[in-house]
Amino acid sequence: MYRQQVSSSPMPHLRSDAIERVGRIVAVTGAHAVILIDAEENSASGNHPKSPEIGTLLKVDTPKSISLAMISALSSPMPSHSRDEKELRIIEVEFIGELPKDHQGQPMGFRRGISCYPSLGDIVFRANKTELEKAYACDAETSIRVGHIQQDESIPAMIKIDEMLGKHFAVLGTTGTGKSCTVALILRRILEKNPQAHILLLDVHREYANAFQEYAEVITPDNMNLPFWLLNFDEIVEILIGQQSNREADTEVLRELIPLAKLRYMNNQRRDRNGIVRGKEFTENTNIGVDTPVPYRTSDLTGILEEYIGKLELRGELAPYKRLKARIETISRDPRYAFMFGGLTVQDTMAQVLARLFRIPVNGKPIAILELGGLPGEIINVVVSVLARLAFDFGVWSAGRIPITFVCEEAHRYVPIDKTLGFEPTKRAISRIAKEGRKYGVSLCMVTQRPAELDPTILSQCNTIFSMRLTNERDQDILRAGISDAAASLLEFMSTMGTGEAITFGEGVALPTRIKFDMLPADAWPKSNTASFTNNWAKELPDDNFLNDIVIRWRAQSHNPE
Repeated sequence: MYRQQVSSSPMPHLRSDAIERVGRIVAVTGAHAVILIDAEENSASGNHPKSPEIGTLLKVDTPKSISLAMISALSSPMPSHSRDEKELRIIEVEFIGELPKDHQGQPMGFRRGISCYPSLGDIVFRANKTELEKAYACDAETSIRVGHIQQDESIPAMIKIDEMLGKHFAVLGTTGTGKSCTVALILRRILEKNPQAHILLLDVHREYANAFQEYAEVITPDNMNLPFWLLNFDEIVEILIGQQSNREADTEVLRELIPLAKLRYMNNQRRDRNGIVRGKEFTENTNIGVDTPVPYRTSDLTGILEEYIGKLELRGELAPYKRLKARIETISRDPRYAFMFGGLTVQDTMAQVLARLFRIPVNGKPIAILELGGLPGEIINVVVSVLARLAFDFGVWSAGRIPITFVCEEAHRYVPIDKTLGFEPTKRAISRIAKEGRKYGVSLCMVTQRPAELDPTILSQCNTIFSMRLTNERDQDILRAGISDAAASLLEFMSTMGTGEAITFGEGVALPTRIKFDMLPADAWPKSNTASFTNNWAKELPDDNFLNDIVIRWRAQSHNPE
């Protein structure tokens, strides 16, 4: 977690009234140019600022506009061994846009692209504060501040909410770079401006509840209600059958019996206490499939299994039925699955489940934090699959009237690039949001420490990227593919950036830039601090009840035992 205090004063070498000449253009090729640095820039005295660094914005004044270029490389083709000798130093830049001039010659708002290219010999200056403000400006009504740009601490780093959420975004960074704080900061700033938002955050490590105390509906394994009948066929097969050797036979039996159990429940709902049918009696020909989100009872399912087992003609094929019956009974008694199978009665609570997950109505809690940490490991992928599928289907059937943001922490767990890992329905559900969610108001936030292990199809759909420190070369290569030269040059900083810094580029920001995130208030930090071995080892062990409490929680698979 990063705690460095951000200064509000600008850097001394970026005074708004200073005109800082850098050099002159000696080559122009398309969107690129080469600048020869002035000899004065080589002075060892303190009278001149140092050479600008990669990512700095420079400007060239032309008759119709002020062209802005970002430094992508620095070099000295003929270095000198003596400090008294002048040496050749050059800067390579990429033109990224311009500030058109009005009829009085004053610069107006920033626009991408160049209409009037600079010529050989044109003088190049550092962009001043006014020009930086125009270049990085965003509409205050639809944007949020998350920090400041590295070039000038007085220039805020702004995010365009609609562009970022409308086309998905990703937060990437190695463990310990401030990734959780960044996610919390971005979401908190969104909620501060949009108190009627609808956000669902999957919290793998149970760390975000503290960051959203006043905003969050925290859903834990102890208070979660996700009825098993909301699962589609692939998901219920994963729970009841898994990857056992007799998977095919058991799957076919289940495929046949689930629609029958749904029909039995629906028919029972239409009978009054005297057994009189109210409304239409449903038959096996009714259009109810294995994936239709209609309630049914496990008791009806086991009852149908017992009926099949009792039939003489099935004596030689009873094994799948007996296995399924035993598995259903085992899971129904397992306290770890109580949130899914634990209800004594089955009711159609689909609307209530959707209301709680997607905060409809908001009731002052615009974000639902689903803590996955206490769930059985073998079921987490299934739960994520259900939630992603419900989010997308809700967007489809509501015609996008209530936009939803689906935040997926540790995303590489659920949509890995390795085809042999993960759960296929989970991959399909998240991939569907990534590819089609924009049409139905469902946005995706992918958070991961290993982008190289994430399905590249998913990452390619994230049009705004916040890349914190990444030291693995494979992770860096994933980001370099398919981005502009200017942004690619900024990525060279990825392995050396400090905590709370990021390279950001894409639709949600005005320009690719290196930013320093604001610091969250101390009471809003996620609980993601690394354990202190020296501090904890210096303390006396707790009392004798400490281990007993751990054993109780361990056996109950609960972090909050009664």
